[in-house]
Amino acid sequence: MKKGHRSAKPKGAFPRFYGRHAVIAALANPNRIVRKIWGTREALGQLELPPVLPIVYADVADMGRMVPSDAPHQGIVAEVEPLDDVWLGDVLEEGQDDRRPILVLDQVTDPHNVGAILRSAAAFDALCIVTQDRHAPPESGVLARAASGALEIVPWVRVVNLSRALDEIAEAGYWRIGLDGDASTTLGEAIGESRVALVLGAEGEGLRHNSMAHCDIIAKLPISPRMESLNVSNAAAIALYAAAAR
Repeated sequence: MKKGHRSAKPKGAFPRFYGRHAVIAALANPNRIVRKIWGTREALGQLELPPVLPIVYADVADMGRMVPSDAPHQGIVAEVEPLDDVWLGDVLEEGQDDRRPILVLDQVTDPHNVGAILRSAAAFDALCIVTQDRHAPPESGVLARAASGALEIVPWVRVVNLSRALDEIAEAGYWRIGLDGDASTTLGEAIGESRVALVLGAEGEGLRHNSMAHCDIIAKLPISPRMESLNVSNAAAIALYAAAAR
């Protein structure tokens, strides 16, 4: 199975994760390099830390200046290295004998949404999420906090060309369902018995035409006409539930 296409990692400062769930999950992930950790004596005293990890004891006010304004750091901040690239071909090969769904995000750029989607993907045992590298947020404290540890669990495949990735997913035997509120078919009618890849677009703009053209069917969630649409992270959670419950 051929490798996916991935551009270089974003350049700049190393991301800083904050909050107990995000930091504990990063420490527990053997594939994650934690470079340094800051914390109060109380917060750090509750953790099992590697003896080689540089530790700086700090007060709450100091850590408040290290993270976004009003971020709930819970007395602990960690500087980490981004995870290594995950290749689409490797993930598809790993999942060839199971029915775990794939989530494909078309230009979903809000880190809160992507983090929440990762959390739902972990809860419903998705095989991976796939995003276009240029139109997705980098790993960050905001995203890791929203993911509540799921960033360390769910493979995140970043590709250069989303249409090419959707073709590769189809070649691996997945039924590609694009979600769009104007579709005539509901997700329940479209989901069938095949392994599925659920394709969601950004809130507001929705799926791009080219992404729709690389789906096997377009479907909608059967929401009340009193509401125009759902937040993309809510839609992802409902679609994953539908895939799990069929």
